[in-house]
Order: sequence, then structure tokens, then C-alpha cells
Amino acid sequence: MVLSHPRNGRDVSSEIRTGPFLSLDTLLSSVTRPVSGADDGSGLSIRPAKRADLLAVVRIENESFPQPWPYDAFERFLGEPGFLVAVQNGEIAGYVVADVNRNFGRQLGHVKDIAVDPDCRGSGIGTALLRRSLAVLAAHGADSVKLEVRRSNEGAKRLYREFDFEPLRRVPGYYENGEDAIVMVRKLE
Repeated sequence: MVLSHPRNGRDVSSEIRTGPFLSLDTLLSSVTRPVSGADDGSGLSIRPAKRADLLAVVRIENESFPQPWPYDAFERFLGEPGFLVAVQNGEIAGYVVADVNRNFGRQLGHVKDIAVDPDCRGSGIGTALLRRSLAVLAAHGADSVKLEVRRSNEGAKRLYREFDFEPLRRVPGYYENGEDAIVMVRKLE
């Protein structure tokens, strides 16, 4: 399954093993717990990103996308509750950047960027990051969450549908190569 960079849809090419959708209560209870998800049986933990993580995050971004976010873009998200890193065997294995903003009187979560280290793909880390991100966004008042995905990225759309995201609208020419984006949303109850 290919994941898409939510902001501009560049392929992350991450094989992801997904499980059944979890309720909001289950998502919220996972905010502070380590998660498992590595095929080799080693533990995986997800925590807020720290300044010391940024070089590893930027390395993963550069290895994942042909037009990566720069260091200072990630630096601006430090301290945001939705900037999370996955740590496996003491190394940063992936990250997600998300935030909550007021939109027409509602709190809207936005998954902006997600990537997994190429050497760690296929072990459920992307799924774990998305699950934890949704829990954090809900805990910080989001009543719904949106993301953008390339129209052609069937694998990412399938993953997002497994998390109850539904297509809302198409944005023509959203990506640099002219490809359309699909805005997908999910209500948090």
C-alpha cells in the first residue's frame, strides 16, 4: 500500500499492515501508551517530537519525497501536539505532523505530513502513527480531521478509508505536477 504525503501527495511507498478500525475511546486511551507494531517483535513507541529528532525527521522526509519540506518547516511545528515521532530500537522510524485549527466555529484537525523510514516500512508504523495522531487531535478538541491525498494514490486512500475517512471533494491541480487532490475527512465522535 502506498502512502501519500498529505500536503502534496508525493508517494511515500510504505507497505502498511492495518487492523480493524478503533473507536474514539480506544484511540484516546492509546495517547500515552507504547504501541507494538514491528514485525520483528521489538517495541514501538510514539511520542511528541523534540528538537533533537529534527535531523532524523528531515532525513526521512528527504528519503521519502522528491520535494521535501525543509528543516525550518518542521521546526515551526515543534511543540504542536500533533507532531509525533515513532521510535523503534532507539531510532526515529517515522513521524506525523498534524494540528488543530478553528474553522467555521469548529475545531478541525489536519494531517499535513506522514512518512516512515524506508527501512522500517511494512511493519505497521504508518498505521500506528495515524492512529495516535487521530487520538491526539481528538484529545485537543478536534471534532473532525481532514487530509489531502493524490487522486491516483489508491493505497493511501484505502488506508484512510479503513480509518473512516471519506472523500469530501476534489481539488483540481493541487499538486506541482498538476494532479488533483482528494480532500478526505473523518468525524471524531
